Amino acid sequence: MSALATGPEVSARPASRRKLTLEDCRAGDGLFSELVSSCARRHGVEPRALAVRTLLQLPRVAAHSGRILRRDLDAELRNSAVQLQADQAKVLDLVPTYRHPLKDLRFVECETADAEAIFGNLHYLRSARPGSRNFALVDPPHRRPVTVCSVSPLDWALVGKQLSRQFGVPVERMWDVSRVYAFDVAPANAISTLLAGVRKEMQKSEPAAELLTTVVDQNLGFTGSSYRAANWQYWMSVRPRPYLYVDGVAISPRQLRLRYQTQSLAEARARYGVLAEQSRAELADSMIYCCRLRGPTEAVEPGERRRVRRRS
Repeated sequence: MSALATGPEVSARPASRRKLTLEDCRAGDGLFSELVSSCARRHGVEPRALAVRTLLQLPRVAAHSGRILRRDLDAELRNSAVQLQADQAKVLDLVPTYRHPLKDLRFVECETADAEAIFGNLHYLRSARPGSRNFALVDPPHRRPVTVCSVSPLDWALVGKQLSRQFGVPVERMWDVSRVYAFDVAPANAISTLLAGVRKEMQKSEPAAELLTTVVDQNLGFTGSSYRAANWQYWMSVRPRPYLYVDGVAISPRQLRLRYQTQSLAEARARYGVLAEQSRAELADSMIYCCRLRGPTEAVEPGERRRVRRRS
């Protein structure tokens, strides 16, 4: 998971009259960044986590054109900050409080309970991937994770089949970096250093594995910079589908299926009486980054990247 892109300076136009779009916000527009920082200070939460959670919610209130009203942005920021504040309080004993140089951090295989607590409370999806191996860079005095990721066998058939056809890697030899979380005290290059450690560990302990994959969601402000710094390559993209929401809160298709025994919003509404809705504005593609576990990872030129469609 890479940091949010740095956007342009705040426009001279009064903030109350600025028109913001989803594209502005995910690109790190100056006004959006300013509002995130201010809200994070008021609620005592980490700005980066607040920005990502808010970006996940904004497609629910955006118009078809992608335009966002200032009052809707303020409301989503406030709601996300309040929820993040409550979630953060549940794992205070895991939150690192001091910034340490990158060279002082230690790569470890993280305790499952600690990783699940961090992903279940602080990650924007608020869930851990069951059956994962979890790795972290920990601080020297308390061994608290500064950045943490989970790795599990790839179970996204659409992506696995396309990668296997195009690059000749059997699906059963692909592993997915399914969750990444970095605290704001993480130094520069912490995520790429963690990914390098994961690659070395997987080479030793998973000899049958050949490829690491991950999904980079541009709609949440992620750019893939940490993966590129770790020598991963952008190999393909997946066309977007609408974000899903139940009672005003984002929910993944996997979570919808587990919670309501269906992937249909209409069925969830009918069976449980929930407010189930989906985003209307156009979303950006998901980028699939990959890293071979042995030997260099070849670059794929933009014209050679496949763009695949999600199944409904």
